[in-house]
Amino acid sequence: MSELFEKSMRTLELPRVLSMLADQAVSDEAKRRALGLTPETEPEEVLRLLDQTDAAREMIGLRGSPSFSGVKPVGEALDRADRGGGLNTRELLTIAGLLTAARRTREYFTGDAGEKTAVDHLFLSLHGNRFLEERIKSVILDEDTISDNASPELGDIRRKMRAAQAKSRQVLQRIISSPAYSKVLQESIITQRDGRFVVPVKAEQKGALPGLVHDVSSTGATLFVEPMGVVQANNEYIELEAKEKKEIERILAELSADAANHREDIQGDYDALVRLDLIFARGQLSYKLDGVRPELRRDGAVVLRKARHPLLDRAKAVPIDIEIGDSFDTLVITGPNTGGKTVSLKTLGLLTLMAQCGLHIPAASGSQISVYERVLADVGDEQSIEQSLSTFSAHMTGIVQILKETDRRTLVLFDELGAGTDPVEGAALAVAIIQRVRRSGAKLAATTHYAELKTFAMTTAGVENASCEFDVESLRPTYRLLIGIPGKSNAFAISKRLGLPDEVVEEAKAQMAGDSVRFEDVLTQLEQKRQALEKRQAETDRLYQQREKDARKAREFRTQMEKARDNARSRGEADARRILRDAKSAADQTMNELAELRRKQAQADAAQNLNEAQAAIRRGLNEAEEKLRSREFEPEPIPKPSRPIQKGDQVEIPGVKTPAEVVSVGKDGSLQLQAGRMKMTVKADEVRLIEEAQRKKSAPVRSNPDRQLLRPAATSELDIRGMESIEAESVVETFLSAAVMGRLETVTIIHGKGTGVLRKAVHELLRRNKAVKSFRLGVYGEGESGVTVVTMK
Repeated sequence: MSELFEKSMRTLELPRVLSMLADQAVSDEAKRRALGLTPETEPEEVLRLLDQTDAAREMIGLRGSPSFSGVKPVGEALDRADRGGGLNTRELLTIAGLLTAARRTREYFTGDAGEKTAVDHLFLSLHGNRFLEERIKSVILDEDTISDNASPELGDIRRKMRAAQAKSRQVLQRIISSPAYSKVLQESIITQRDGRFVVPVKAEQKGALPGLVHDVSSTGATLFVEPMGVVQANNEYIELEAKEKKEIERILAELSADAANHREDIQGDYDALVRLDLIFARGQLSYKLDGVRPELRRDGAVVLRKARHPLLDRAKAVPIDIEIGDSFDTLVITGPNTGGKTVSLKTLGLLTLMAQCGLHIPAASGSQISVYERVLADVGDEQSIEQSLSTFSAHMTGIVQILKETDRRTLVLFDELGAGTDPVEGAALAVAIIQRVRRSGAKLAATTHYAELKTFAMTTAGVENASCEFDVESLRPTYRLLIGIPGKSNAFAISKRLGLPDEVVEEAKAQMAGDSVRFEDVLTQLEQKRQALEKRQAETDRLYQQREKDARKAREFRTQMEKARDNARSRGEADARRILRDAKSAADQTMNELAELRRKQAQADAAQNLNEAQAAIRRGLNEAEEKLRSREFEPEPIPKPSRPIQKGDQVEIPGVKTPAEVVSVGKDGSLQLQAGRMKMTVKADEVRLIEEAQRKKSAPVRSNPDRQLLRPAATSELDIRGMESIEAESVVETFLSAAVMGRLETVTIIHGKGTGVLRKAVHELLRRNKAVKSFRLGVYGEGESGVTVVTMK
């Protein structure tokens, strides 16, 4: 980078913008790099920097900026540790703070599941080392304190130190509390000298308390004596202090070695965090300036829309539209003093430099920037008449240097070109300089007061006029830049408004050349027409905006109506589904109650049958007993069976009319009978065999069909793949009802994997169904997440 380019950057005030950037950074190294930024001259590199700024701004908008508070330089400490040196507590805590920042920054990025960005690789390059981080923080509580738990040895040493200290204090406390030593002691206090506990003894009583003298007061009236009774305890304490120091040095050396083993990762984390700090500072500055990313062009053109100088107050700065490089390569800006010409020139140059540094620019969307190899500026304040010669010489020196370095990849900015000398010669020089710069292929913007340059711009292809607007009525500039319109000095109008007599103004006009007067008149007419057109354009824009506003309201109203209609339809469908669910739930409850009633009825019928059988047998026995009591008679002979009685035969016990079935025949010929629910054992000659002919004559016993439980056919598997959620809910409800009636314990519903919408609907229905005990997804071999296995109550 040439010295002239560096001077031009200072002239355009890029360092002040970089100072604003440094204020947004956290770490000292990121601040230093921010202040040292230089514009990139390759389009690909500028694109990379702008991509990084875009990513940082978006992340800040979503989650705020990561914390870089612990990012401090550790390279020197790591180098010393790598050479075997020990690090002190402050250096180790700095390393732990850096590891904490790396871990938290990596966690900040882990929460982002969006698209790939230009800073992902920096987040992913962070290693961190939570073990070392927590080890250092658990050992070193602060720069002056090592934890007792740093090692078992250190904990044991400190316990012994506290015991020795307590022993010394105990002896000393007895001495200062004893009445025998009240006349010996200067004060009843315990203090320390050279790390040993002592008491203040009066000089004239030094022999009354045997011990070691460690210090004497300035007056000599007090001796600080270590009594002999505490010397041993104090010696032990001093020895333990030495052991403690040695153990602490060992612990710090061990931590230093651990840090050295991870030196490359720690240093890499530091470098990545500094780069991220600077990138997020660019994102923060973008928010502060309300900046946008400019589009990058490769043809040397610059188009700025509603651009603001970043160092001006946003509330007062007037946005300007300025361009160069499309239909013209040279822009000549004219207008009165303090009208904003120099600010417009600086805005063009400074925003170009900011974009090449990877910064967003304070302008409207759609602004475009080209990447230049050099932006060269000769911009300075106007000087007084007495200094005009030095001003002209200084300007010419800068212009000569600029002409030596210009080429097609250069943007040249001249302020008050040709000023400070004879107007005729100055205008001629200005035209010649402009032509020389144009031949080099550079883009040029220049400010001037010379009318000759206005004419030159109007008559030369590739050169365009521009002016800073001035309100003659209020005698104040509006700071608007008007492309395509040459500016007026407005000297006559301003003088007249300020009270200069009309005859003086007319006499001044008469002194001007006829061409100049006609030119000023043409400019006046152009200005009047421009203002009239602007008023019409403003009214057209107002009407257009009103039409757009009305159309937007109509679209919003139509959207709201469509949403209301959709909501009404959705509510209707939801109500219908709710009614259907309630009806199904009521039906399920009714079916369950019916099944329970049928079960209870069956139990009641079985009990009734048993009671009736038992009552019939009792009645038969009673009748037989009554006959025996009423009259004596010979027992009715039991006919001999036509064949041996076998299992399954029906027999009748004499005196009892109820037939019984032979359940089994014992080895001894005894028979086990069952009549209804009652069982008994009798001998074969005690019963009468009911022959086949008699059995056919007897009416067949039919069971009451109403007392049988109705069990509908039920399947244990249902396939609802391909169904809509509403249809599937109805089918599943019916399936579960059939499973309840069929007394199925486990059923399977096949809903497929897909998007999971059908599975979610089925699970919601199962949670509501009272007949469902539990459900789960299938395991391997059952269909996994494509099926749900349901356990019924």
